[in-house]
Amino acid sequence: MLNGLTLAVDQVNASAEFDFQFTPLVFDPGGELEVYQEHCELLIRDKAVRHIVGCYTSASRKQVLPLIERYDRLLWHSARYEGFENSDNVIYVGAAPNQHIVPLARYMIETLGTSVYCVGANYLWTWETNRVLQEIVSAAGGAIIAKRLIALGDTEVSHVVREIIDRKPPIIFNTLVGEASYRFHRELYRAQSQAANRGAPRPPILSCSLCEPELRLIGPRASVGHITSSVYFASVDTPENRTFVRRYREMFGSSNLPSVDAEASYLCGILLARAIRRAGSTDVQTVRAAVYKDELNAPQGPVKIDPENNHCYLTPRLARSRAGFTFDILDTAATAVKPDPYLTWLDLEALTRNVRGGGGRPANTLRVVK
Repeated sequence: MLNGLTLAVDQVNASAEFDFQFTPLVFDPGGELEVYQEHCELLIRDKAVRHIVGCYTSASRKQVLPLIERYDRLLWHSARYEGFENSDNVIYVGAAPNQHIVPLARYMIETLGTSVYCVGANYLWTWETNRVLQEIVSAAGGAIIAKRLIALGDTEVSHVVREIIDRKPPIIFNTLVGEASYRFHRELYRAQSQAANRGAPRPPILSCSLCEPELRLIGPRASVGHITSSVYFASVDTPENRTFVRRYREMFGSSNLPSVDAEASYLCGILLARAIRRAGSTDVQTVRAAVYKDELNAPQGPVKIDPENNHCYLTPRLARSRAGFTFDILDTAATAVKPDPYLTWLDLEALTRNVRGGGGRPANTLRVVK
């Protein structure tokens, strides 16, 4: 995320299109929730910052949101997230659930099956994502075999790996975060490669968060063959993305590829700069009104903010990880999709009509849990 925003700042400051310069103030909370709040207060009260880009986890976003709203600042949130939130003081640049969770669930029930084993970090992202997945799977006549949660920050996953080897689920849905996820992939691959399990089918591991830099952290063998839903992959073949990847590698090293998080935080910086230019001010209300009028041909494709909910129109994609720590794109939506953070317009009956092995059963739409 910091890399992507740094690239945006460098591009804005070097461009004659802007009559101002960005001077970023960088604070690293180190993943500690209380430090997010401390840093947010420092930026707002002591530094008089009006615009903040950050917060990877939903837990960190929830931690700073009361401050952002109280002081009427604008948080540019780059991470894809679980949805079911809408704040006038947040520009949600990452994917909403209908742009990454729903496409992955549709692919799963239409091509892989409807019985799935869920493993994830014990916090909001996993709870809500699993709930959405369960609604869709249930509507398709399937079932969640198990939900195994690991404390956020814990990396002990051996017991989950043992259960998967014993129960042999046909599909795994992974919402683990960071090192816990990387260790899970490595340990499961190692267990599946042992003599006693050799020849047994390997269940596909599905995710809405796996990205290129994480493949390298998992390792060359254990990182291959996993399916991810995302609005951006470094392998997107457009002139804008080829330029973005080239600039990214020039700044951060030729062996590095930008992730969905880098591209989204880059968009935060570019959208903010364009809105300030249009508004002629950094005032929050003026900038917010200006960004509604913008449409950007981004590395991932066309992007614009929906004034109804402050989320972005984005283009969903599905991809499979391959050797070389990259992704092979399997499917791309025909157009950018209107964000639906509360899944208000999700038609489960239509979604589950072409279920693998037969039609899905009718069901009510997803309920909003407050």
